[in-house]
Amino acid sequence: VQLQAYGGGLVQAGGSLRLACAASGSILSINAMNWYRQAPGKQRELVASITSGGKINYADSVKGRFTISRDNAKNTVNLQMNNLKPEDTAGYYCFVAGLLRTFTKYDVWGQGTLVTVSS
Repeated sequence: VQLQAYGGGLVQAGGSLRLACAASGSILSINAMNWYRQAPGKQRELVASITSGGKINYADSVKGRFTISRDNAKNTVNLQMNNLKPEDTAGYYCFVAGLLRTFTKYDVWGQGTLVTVSS
């Protein structure tokens, strides 16, 4: 399974960005789809997650500003980020887990996409 992330970039505070992550490979199913981020000198943290049933969780720091969604037919997960703040600056990584067509479990990280918010 491979993940390809898109959509990072440089934006001014108050602006918006949309991240997308597409999974490909011999996938039977995807359970939770997640976005993490890691700022320089800090630990990686969970930003948002969405289960196959649509249950969503957000980090307190992004509630009301970020929206996660998924397209099960396309094996993609999106993160709409509005009202961005300088403290949102980080590398953003998607992480998915599920079953292969061989009924083997998998979990995989995407390569990361950089989001920089200027003040």
